[in-house]
Amino acid sequence: MLLETIHSPQDLKKLTPEQLVSLTAEIRRRIIEVVSSTGGHLASSLGAVELIVALHYCLDTPRDKIIWDVGHQAYAHKILTGRNEDFTCLRQYKGLTGFPCKDESEYDAFTTGHSSTAVSLALGLVAARDLLPNEEYFKVVAVIGDGSLSGGLCFEGLNNAGHLKKDIMVVLNTNELSIAPNVGALSTYLNKLISMPVYNRFKASLEELVRSRLPNKGSRILKLANKFEEGLKGLFVPGMLFEELGFRYFGPFDGHNVALLINNLKKISSIKGPLLVHVVTKKGRGYPPAENDPVKFHSAAPFDVATGESLNKTSPPLKSYTDVLGETLVNLAQENKKIVAITAAMAEGTGLDKFRDRYPARFFDVGIAEEHAVCFAAGLARAGLTPIVAIYSTFLQRAYDQIIEAAALQDLGIIFAIDRSGIVGGDGATHQGILDIAFLRHIPNMTVMAPADALELGQMLEFAVTLHHPIALRYPKDTAPEKFFSSPAIELGKAQVLRPGKDATIIGLGTMVIPALLAAEILAKKGRDIGVVNARFVKPLDKGLFQKLSAQGKHIFTVEEGVLEGGFGSAVSELIDRPVTRIGLPSEFIPCGKRDVLLKDYGLTAQAIADKIIAAIK
Repeated sequence: MLLETIHSPQDLKKLTPEQLVSLTAEIRRRIIEVVSSTGGHLASSLGAVELIVALHYCLDTPRDKIIWDVGHQAYAHKILTGRNEDFTCLRQYKGLTGFPCKDESEYDAFTTGHSSTAVSLALGLVAARDLLPNEEYFKVVAVIGDGSLSGGLCFEGLNNAGHLKKDIMVVLNTNELSIAPNVGALSTYLNKLISMPVYNRFKASLEELVRSRLPNKGSRILKLANKFEEGLKGLFVPGMLFEELGFRYFGPFDGHNVALLINNLKKISSIKGPLLVHVVTKKGRGYPPAENDPVKFHSAAPFDVATGESLNKTSPPLKSYTDVLGETLVNLAQENKKIVAITAAMAEGTGLDKFRDRYPARFFDVGIAEEHAVCFAAGLARAGLTPIVAIYSTFLQRAYDQIIEAAALQDLGIIFAIDRSGIVGGDGATHQGILDIAFLRHIPNMTVMAPADALELGQMLEFAVTLHHPIALRYPKDTAPEKFFSSPAIELGKAQVLRPGKDATIIGLGTMVIPALLAAEILAKKGRDIGVVNARFVKPLDKGLFQKLSAQGKHIFTVEEGVLEGGFGSAVSELIDRPVTRIGLPSEFIPCGKRDVLLKDYGLTAQAIADKIIAAIK
């Protein structure tokens, strides 16, 4: 096995072209073997294997830097940079993260997980390299995908890089069929021509000669020469946009031909200034189920390698909160023609695929552009529609200013369906949705709710549609209990008393309501009479109820699946005049691991809650 001989990228350089091809096949088998057990981002990583091998072959990493955009395509990078032995622990608690991680390897310059950031991060490294005295020269390569280009931040970075004229390489890895036909003989020949050292030396010499000998007419001649090259590219190369931004464009190249990639990267990397190298790949390459359904295998659950079928099936299948949201929204939209739905490139992940298929004219996928999604929703709401913006909690952070300025300040009826709130699990620190309570509850005009079960999620969505003010509805990536307790109609700012208690009261929020009830049952067996309240709302709080409980002199506990600093418990403690014991998450980045493991480790299980209450009462 060649892979067993690769302990760092330097070992790649000992292999022949034929061996490199064999190595890519071994890497694919390794990725499929591990991800089928742990789950993970399979399709993207399978599509980028040859590109990653070629980059590490041509660069001198870790001195040279590779900056990954998002990073869910970087599994081959992990395997080649000394982490192959530990790769079986991918996305497991205290194992390898599913994304590049600065604390995991010197080959990872940044911890990444959000889209469209790589060019800006890479440009910052380049500018620092050129500014710092005695800094050893190193190359910097940003690897982005076509999805990255739907985010405005990526274009901000490209624009600034082109303006600064720094030595930086951006590799654009696309897999859209509209681009693939350009990978042909004429395009290949043209790129071979313009990437040859002799061509670029000639071009540089021509520019120097014209400027020195023909100072008056030189600029006109150079413009004509550049127009000729641009004309050729305009005919055969889909890269004029990047040329206009100040980049030299090369490609598109076959992203699965490792010898071709190495040959061209070697030549192109010697050219100065901003460079954009375009490669075309196929998601899921080498594994037919992932090739045929790259959406399903974008973020795959553990699966049977032989069939591609998920190993996590239950009988009967339990609905997730995401499923409930999608189904409820479809039903509401049948009667309410003003409901529209917006996603930021996550239709399946947020459950909006059902709405998309049923009401395509009322569905909008804006790409990886959360800021635009919120502003776009504001325009829809101002015109009289009721937009539901379904975005993962950790990605909604990117639109913080727009939530304030476009939604709350305007007091518009936008519903934020915040999926993946709380502990998410395997995707790790960049995806844990633990901050949304704290960054939403202080915004004027904003209402924030959290359901305790599937029934309540449906009720809250029905209520939200009638409110006509900004409203956030947070729920986890988890199965939804169908009906754990009776659930009366939702009233603005009204909590629900589930169980009276003489000794103390637990006010639970969202996913922590059921563990609070179970904790009360545990404590009842120990002679403690503990009440439980389903808060339902983070904002507005049930002021009357909470102050009444406080006046009775009871010990008040709050339990939430979010950071304690500025969270739900903080809001309750600001409302009443008694000390509140807050149970929740610390203000730290939560690592990867299975959701149930992390909840237990951070003390958010029924038994852990009961233990904390006993300790506090004593």
